[in-house]
Amino acid sequence: MAYLDELFSVAGKRALITGAASGIGRMAATALVRAGAEVYIASRRPEECEKVAGELNALGCAGKAEGFAGNVGSEEGVNALAEAVRARTDHLHILINNAGLSWGEPLDTFPYHAWARVLNVNVTGLFHLTRSLLPLLENAATDNDPARIINLGSVMGTQPIADGAYSYTASKAAVHHLTRTLAYELAGRHITVNAFAPGPFQSRMTAFATGTDEKAARVGSRVPIGRIGNPDDIAGATLYLCAKAGSYVTGAILPIDGGQSVQHGMSLFKEPD
Repeated sequence: MAYLDELFSVAGKRALITGAASGIGRMAATALVRAGAEVYIASRRPEECEKVAGELNALGCAGKAEGFAGNVGSEEGVNALAEAVRARTDHLHILINNAGLSWGEPLDTFPYHAWARVLNVNVTGLFHLTRSLLPLLENAATDNDPARIINLGSVMGTQPIADGAYSYTASKAAVHHLTRTLAYELAGRHITVNAFAPGPFQSRMTAFATGTDEKAARVGSRVPIGRIGNPDDIAGATLYLCAKAGSYVTGAILPIDGGQSVQHGMSLFKEPD
């Protein structure tokens, strides 16, 4: 166990996760706290962040959590969140840009304002918060243990599918490309940059489709592996990329999607099953 502990340890590391009051962000926060990290949880709902932090601290794990307000949907919000983090620490080992919005509507009636609203959070806010926190990430980074940035992409940013969420799918494709761009530019500053590209998980955003066990099973039946994602799927990926095991990985768009990113309906030479 000593070898595994060393390879996947995040003990003593300090992390910020945006949008971590629910869904994938909370899954990642739970994994890090249980593994011994100190986690800042920020979202537009500070009361929920404080509640989640209290619940994580009540687990009695080696790590701890603190929740506070953080809105990356505007320049003022990004600046305020960066200042709130700087007031608490001068170094940051891990930044998980998880906050995100979606908007679903048919193509013919998709509203103009929904485009900017989604991209402001999913892309613009992500970029500027990252830029603002680079000094803290550099303070924590070393040659052998780089600081880590994980951005939340989506299988919808990989596959040409919208399901009415046109600004969302475009924003996630942009997140994937920005992740690769920053991975190259920040490698020399000892910071790795990767992205998760999740398939369906239970969250507030996907509650319309996965909010009950029956709905989750229906969606899961369309996934090659046969189920939707669960918290352990996010936990494993988070610990891998944030620990020593992932220190040589940068620029990766990690599919956590049960095979959806390689799913297709083509059959060239044989009859489909």
